[in-house]
Amino acid sequence: MDFKERLQRAVDRGRQRGEDRSREAERQALSEEELKRIHSRIRLALSEHIESCVAEIAQQFPGFSSETLYGEAGWGAACSRDDIRLERGKRTNLYSRLEMTIRPFKPLHVIELAAKATVHNREIFHREYFEELPEIDQQQFEQRIDAWAIEFAERFAAADEST
Repeated sequence: MDFKERLQRAVDRGRQRGEDRSREAERQALSEEELKRIHSRIRLALSEHIESCVAEIAQQFPGFSSETLYGEAGWGAACSRDDIRLERGKRTNLYSRLEMTIRPFKPLHVIELAAKATVHNREIFHREYFEELPEIDQQQFEQRIDAWAIEFAERFAAADEST
């Protein structure tokens, strides 16, 4: 085989590699878009579940106000309440809040649940939980949301009884 034939074969192999890389990049871009769609679908379902749990807590304890959260920090809901305690003529403000959100899509390809809870000015938890896309167990997320909301309600009820 002479130089021209070897050169032509090398050029052909190089072009083939370039085409293979282009196809792989297109395939990855499509899968990235598919992962974004999966994230959006699950985020919507989970944020609705969060909203219903938080609304139930607000109904259970008079004085709580609930709000829908959305934006750069994520999608979900929060409920909060300000109380006043009077002891021996001294006034103390007591703040309680539960906030749960599903974080926006990240290149890590995960669904991430974040929660913060404060009862009477004391942070009781600040948690995050995530699972990789697309192997998401949506029921597991919903159970975790339920458990965290119930834990907040129980701790608030215990603190509320002691004041």
